[in-house]
Amino acid sequence: MFDRNYRQRLEADLAQWEADGVIAPAAAASIRNVLPPLSSGINIAVVVAIVGGLLIAAAFLAFVAAHWTELARLLRFAILIAGMIVAGGLGAWFAHTQRPVLADLCAGIGAIIFGAGIALVGQMYHLGGDFAGGMLLWSIGALAAAPLTGSRGALAVGLAAACIWSCMRVYDTPDALHLPFAVVWLVAAGLALAWNSRVAAHLVALAVLPWWIVAALGFGFDNPQPSFVLADGAALLFGGGLAIAAVPSQRALRFGGVLSAYGAFSLAVVAVLEVTTVDDIFRIEPGSATAQPLWAIMCGIAGAILAFASAGITKRMGEAFAGCAIALVLVAAPLWWASRAGEPWLAYAALLCAMLGLVVSGMLDAVRPRIVAGWLGIAGVIAGITWVVKGSLLRRSAFLAAAGVIAVAFATVLDRALSRTDE
Repeated sequence: MFDRNYRQRLEADLAQWEADGVIAPAAAASIRNVLPPLSSGINIAVVVAIVGGLLIAAAFLAFVAAHWTELARLLRFAILIAGMIVAGGLGAWFAHTQRPVLADLCAGIGAIIFGAGIALVGQMYHLGGDFAGGMLLWSIGALAAAPLTGSRGALAVGLAAACIWSCMRVYDTPDALHLPFAVVWLVAAGLALAWNSRVAAHLVALAVLPWWIVAALGFGFDNPQPSFVLADGAALLFGGGLAIAAVPSQRALRFGGVLSAYGAFSLAVVAVLEVTTVDDIFRIEPGSATAQPLWAIMCGIAGAILAFASAGITKRMGEAFAGCAIALVLVAAPLWWASRAGEPWLAYAALLCAMLGLVVSGMLDAVRPRIVAGWLGIAGVIAGITWVVKGSLLRRSAFLAAAGVIAVAFATVLDRALSRTDE
């Protein structure tokens, strides 16, 4: 809540209210006094120091790589250990001198050196070729360093290594869902909640995306339709984020808000993918039913239920519209299958209504990411309908015109409802 942008807006509002006579100067001074001090941001000196540190690290690695074959094995191992010790020592010194950004950078570099050590030791001693196991070991080490140092950089390294590990396991066994990644992700999510860090929340939200994409593309079930599976993942991420944000806790509000923002954008991207890839790149054949595995369908339904549950807890109409948007995107999958003999106009209508509901949801709750995601989704879906639909242009124009009339009628009804609420 007390971030730099908020404080700037608050300071401008206090000055304006004081000038207009809304509050007394003493009241404005009291408000300023109770606010906590702002943490030092990243200034020019810190940026230059980061670039310099990265250049020195790159020069060190290049020098070692150039003379690697000339060095004895024991010396190579000592260099790796020394690199981690130096990175940790510098990080501790920066933390002691109140330079958290540089301390975080050192911890992240130490985690990277740890991963390089795993690879190079395996190469030196001709260990087994289980690269996925090495990535898991790297991820465990980085994630262990993250809570010890409070480093977001180490958390990022650990999550990146975990994503690579999971992708490699899915490649090895494409017909099985790689659930162990969920354990690593939950540990990282717990750290993000404990730290109450927006940066950590962004890292956790980003980490789940490649895992779900690989799961959607890697399954070998009959007649796969990845966009439907991706829709289930977006629904769970969006609805789960809304449900977490509904918990009466500042930590949960921040973490859930970030997750729901990524879920909203994912839902918009999936809506566009459904329009542009179904029956074009990936086709639904007769007998394929919903073209989704049961676990994915259950995840999508759980996301919709969580969104509506959040609306019931918070009493916000915007979250109810978000739940409707999720449900409509999920409903598009069976509508597509039912319309495989002709153009799936009902599916197109469901996706357009879903993106419109996303915009309305963001406006009612004053959440900008939902608004932006909804508008991008509307633009993408309309563009997809215009260019992908086969057959007469007259049908396309008639469909879009009918959708526009319905949207205007919905706007009129919504405006009257909001006016009555204001009264």
